[in-house]
Amino acid sequence: MRTEQRQMRMDGSPNQGLSRRQVTQTMAGAAVAALAGVRPGRTQSVPTLTIGVLLPQSGYLAQAGQACQRGVEIAPAILADMGYAVEILGADTESNPEVARSRAEKLIGDGAHVLVGAFSSGDTAAIAQVCEQRGVPLVINIAAAPQITEQGYRTVFRNFPTSPTLIRNGLGLMKDLFAATGTTPATAVFLHANDTFGRANKAALDALFPTMDMPFEIVEAISYDPRAQDLAVEVTKARARRPDLVIVTTRANDAILIVREMVKQRFEPMGLISPGSPGFYDEQFYDVLGSFSDYCITNLPWVNPHSELAQRLAAAFQARYPDVRYAGFQFNVGFTFEALLIAADAARRAGSTASEALLEALRTTALADKVMIGGPIRFDATGQNQTIASAAVQNRGQAPTVVLPATAAETAPVFPMPGWRDRA
Repeated sequence: MRTEQRQMRMDGSPNQGLSRRQVTQTMAGAAVAALAGVRPGRTQSVPTLTIGVLLPQSGYLAQAGQACQRGVEIAPAILADMGYAVEILGADTESNPEVARSRAEKLIGDGAHVLVGAFSSGDTAAIAQVCEQRGVPLVINIAAAPQITEQGYRTVFRNFPTSPTLIRNGLGLMKDLFAATGTTPATAVFLHANDTFGRANKAALDALFPTMDMPFEIVEAISYDPRAQDLAVEVTKARARRPDLVIVTTRANDAILIVREMVKQRFEPMGLISPGSPGFYDEQFYDVLGSFSDYCITNLPWVNPHSELAQRLAAAFQARYPDVRYAGFQFNVGFTFEALLIAADAARRAGSTASEALLEALRTTALADKVMIGGPIRFDATGQNQTIASAAVQNRGQAPTVVLPATAAETAPVFPMPGWRDRA
């Protein structure tokens, strides 16, 4: 299986006919110097950073990987405007950790100074091992399994919450939801994928739930294969427990299967809530389910609508993809862009693309001009960013809409959700 590579012009458009060196993006001149804080009339040497991006663009996680790739494609032009010099190489992990490992080796061999990726926790864990062995920095865009930053690695930097953080924040927002709507469930079931991410969320829920004084009981946890084509058995099993609430850890394909089966079986709990997994907010979920996608809630980090950089990113997306709705892509695009920004910022501050210089600069990252909600991006001794906050995002009118916390809410939450027949 060959590595699929993709170079970007400075304007972010695909550049398939040119060599990698021909599309190197070098920033010089008065305009860029001004952006970099240099007086007009002088130039400053800005190192061109080669970033290898690994994403699952095929396999069972292809939808999410392709969404992240759109962030990669619009990033070069924005980064150039910000005074950064980057060259991007890409590879498809095929939703397979062993492929991810070999593609990471290939990108490093092709000259990547830093790697970014890889959405899947399993793929990311494999890439992290390669980066640690080779001494090459890895900036994680999306991947929550806590063990990735608990191995003592010195080359791994994650700008995404761990599963325990996602679950802790997600459970806290559930209590806020019940208080805001005056409705509290008594029982719940937990449906989760049995992959690396799903198991990490299950472990975090098992550990944290007893400590958070939650008002409901989890009567059963039901796992499933995220590659399954039918989840009728699992939904039937959940329905038999008659829960007030269904908690899920999903991705888009399995989230669609779960909701379709719930509609078919007329299984109508008070709500479906994900404490920090994809699926409900993905564009594919809206496209396939229509009105049945509404009122699902995901508690997770989200784009800050008040961020000027987030607004620039949205405008660039719509300009590049005028026929594609941004709403269902913004989470994947936002975190992927931030990972590229982190790497580019480190190279500029280091004044070098050497591994040790990049690693030292990454350790002192302090990015306040960012896309996602939360404080400035900083990494602790393990390489984990601890400043990311979560919001409750409810599907309303087939679009992700912030409903909590109240200070960031675009509208009030609805809970319990309307029945399926009321929306058909």
